[in-house]
Amino acid sequence: MEARRLYLELTDGLTRPLRAEELVYAVPGLPAREDVAAEREKPQKDKAGLEIAQGAFLADVLAEPDTGRHLIETMLAPTPLALEHAEAFARDGHVDLGRAHAQRHGNVGIVELRNPRHLNAEDDTTLGPLEAGIDLLLLDEATEICVLRGGVVDHPRYAGRRIFGAGLNLTHLYRGQISYLFFPVRDLGLVHKVFRADKLWIAAAETFAIGGGCQLLLTVDHILCERGTRLTLPARNEGIIPGAANLRLPRFVGDRRARQAILSGSELTPEELADELVEPGEMDAAIERRAAALSSAGAVSGVANRKAFRVGQEPLDVFREYMSVYCREQAVCSFSPALIRNLEEHWRAHERGD
Repeated sequence: MEARRLYLELTDGLTRPLRAEELVYAVPGLPAREDVAAEREKPQKDKAGLEIAQGAFLADVLAEPDTGRHLIETMLAPTPLALEHAEAFARDGHVDLGRAHAQRHGNVGIVELRNPRHLNAEDDTTLGPLEAGIDLLLLDEATEICVLRGGVVDHPRYAGRRIFGAGLNLTHLYRGQISYLFFPVRDLGLVHKVFRADKLWIAAAETFAIGGGCQLLLTVDHILCERGTRLTLPARNEGIIPGAANLRLPRFVGDRRARQAILSGSELTPEELADELVEPGEMDAAIERRAAALSSAGAVSGVANRKAFRVGQEPLDVFREYMSVYCREQAVCSFSPALIRNLEEHWRAHERGD
């Protein structure tokens, strides 16, 4: 009840929007911004776990129907970065956001994750740009069909190839450079925006859709998957919760297979998740065909059916209750000895050069 009282005060009785990353620094008694910034200079294993209190507060806010819904609705609104570039995107049909890029071809908008040095892994540097890129497609009146795609990488082993996403940037996590807020902000923001959007979404998965990449596949309306793409949710090795995959993956593959993937590290196959398998080198044509098919079938009716699916599959309060648990437990996991041990055993970033 204390969290509810504070939230009502800070939002002027649910009339003022306050994003999660702003909210936790406005709450008396929670760690100050400068204290969390100082912790960021330490490797993950040496942190004091100050941010666990942020997770507990967000969990309490989300546990209450009125405050939880208000926070969720706030996180679905366009970010300031997106609003800053909306006019340019509407005029030019493309915007380079650094770690993300948005462009429009006809009525099809494409947002690419671009973190080539780290194989399009996600971290604090990608979070804002990718969410803004998604916002730009949703704001743009000329865009009817939206596409998620990974950019071309320059890693010697994969040079010139597109990678949908290599999951969480474990090098940054090991070095303490991923904030706890990355996790709730990502799932309340960019991931939920794709899932709940009033536009149809296609995912074009190539090479890898690992961790967060695989989580994003579970939010779209049509999955195009290049044959041979690796699909994993390596939460067991990372020691964290894979976003909202625990909530959504069972709808795709059943409960037992979802548990195998999340608890035991079993790799998923493209055939299990994909709506279409695409031969290497043919993804551009496949995107064009599928977008045209969705458009010709009627984007308006498609969106209406999307809404109907979402209401039946994942009502907002189901998501709210899940995110309450997620915010609390992810905070504990992020600073647990088990996570540090997993990073040491499976990543050993101190021995890596990247």
